[in-house]
Amino acid sequence: MACCSGYTAKMSSPKVAAAMAATSGAIDSQSSPVLFEIYGEIWKVHARLGQGVSASVYRVSSGKVTSAVKEFQADAQGGDYGYLKESSVLGKIQGHKNIVTLYGMFTNQSPVGVATHCLLLELLDVSVSDLLVRANNQGHSMWLIQHCARDVLEALTFLHREGYVHADLKPRNILWSAEDECFKLIDFGLSFKEGHQDVKYIQTDGYRAPEAEEQNSLAQAGLETGSGCTIAVDLWSLGIVLLEMFSGIKLKETVKSQEWKDNCSAIVDHIFSSNALVYPAIPVFHLRDLIKSMLHNDPKRRSTAEVALLSPFFSIPFAPHIEDLVLLPTPVLRLLNVIDDNHLYNDDEYEDVIEDMKEECQKYGTVVSLLIPKENPGKGQVSQAEVYL
Repeated sequence: MACCSGYTAKMSSPKVAAAMAATSGAIDSQSSPVLFEIYGEIWKVHARLGQGVSASVYRVSSGKVTSAVKEFQADAQGGDYGYLKESSVLGKIQGHKNIVTLYGMFTNQSPVGVATHCLLLELLDVSVSDLLVRANNQGHSMWLIQHCARDVLEALTFLHREGYVHADLKPRNILWSAEDECFKLIDFGLSFKEGHQDVKYIQTDGYRAPEAEEQNSLAQAGLETGSGCTIAVDLWSLGIVLLEMFSGIKLKETVKSQEWKDNCSAIVDHIFSSNALVYPAIPVFHLRDLIKSMLHNDPKRRSTAEVALLSPFFSIPFAPHIEDLVLLPTPVLRLLNVIDDNHLYNDDEYEDVIEDMKEECQKYGTVVSLLIPKENPGKGQVSQAEVYL
C-alpha cells in the first residue's frame, strides 16, 4: 500500500523510554534543528534519539501529538539516495502492525537556507539493543523472547511476501511500541526487492549472514557479486538476535570466530546448556531448535519466516515477569496489592474503592477504563487502568 504525502495525526501514549533517550541525547543547538515546519504546523524538537552517517532521528511534538522525524543528510555525491530509498520502501509496505508507520514526507528549510529531506514517523520506545544493555549479562524471560520473535517473524513474513529483504535486522532496529504493545521493525535504508539488490554492502557486523559476508568481500575487491542475497539473510540476523536475548550477552566476537564458522550449531548447544537451569527444559529445546533452524550456513536450508512461526515454541503460553512489565512501557497502569479481600465482597466499599482509584489516577491523565478483579487471576489488584497523558 503506497503512503500518501500527508499524514494522520495520532495521539501517543506515555513515552518512558523516549524520555530516557532524551536525557542521553540532548540536543546540540549548533547541529540540530530546534523546530520543524511540517505541512504548515510548527513542531518542536525535544531530543535527538539517534544519529547515523546519513540521518538523524528526533523526538518532536505539536500540541499533544508526539512523533519522530528522520532527517537525511546529503550523500557523498550531494544527492538524496538514502531518503529516496527509505521513503520508497516504507511507502510500499505500510499497513502492518509490526512495521513502523510512515505518516508523511517533507522538506525542511534550515535558517541558513540548507534544505533537508525528512520522514515523519511513528514514535516508538525502547529498542531490543536497550533491553540487552539492561539485561546485565542475564537472559531475558521466555515471554519477552517469544513476544519479540513472533512480532519480528510476522513482520518478516509480510515483508518477504511483498518481495522485500530488510537487510539490516539487528537489536537497534527492533523497537517496542507502548501504544500497540508489540515490537516493530524500523530502518529500511538497506532494504531491496529480492532479485534486484541495489546496495552492495548489507547488514551490520555481528548480524551478517555468511553469504552477505562473502558478497561484501567480493564487492570490496571489485569483483562481480552475482544475483545478490535473498530473504534468508533476515532469518540469520534474527537467529543471532534471539540468541543474544536468551544469553543476555552480545555475540559479535563469537560469530566472527573460526569456531563459529566451523560449527555454529555446537556453540548454540553450549550456550543453551549453560543456561539450562534457568529455564524450563521443553521451551528451551523448542527455542534452541527454532534458532538453529535460522542459522544454517546454507541459505537454502534456513527456515523461512512463515515456517518459523509454526515452531512449537509459539504454542507454549508464557506470562510476563515483573521485570518485563518494568522494561516495556505500556499504556496500562497496573497497581498491585492496594486493597484487601474485605473490600471486595462489600458492594458499597467496592464501589467506593473504584471511585477512589479513579480519582487518584485522574491526577495523571484521563482514565479510559479501570478494573479491580474480584476473582483470580488478579484478585485484589487494580489492573487495566489505562491512563493516557
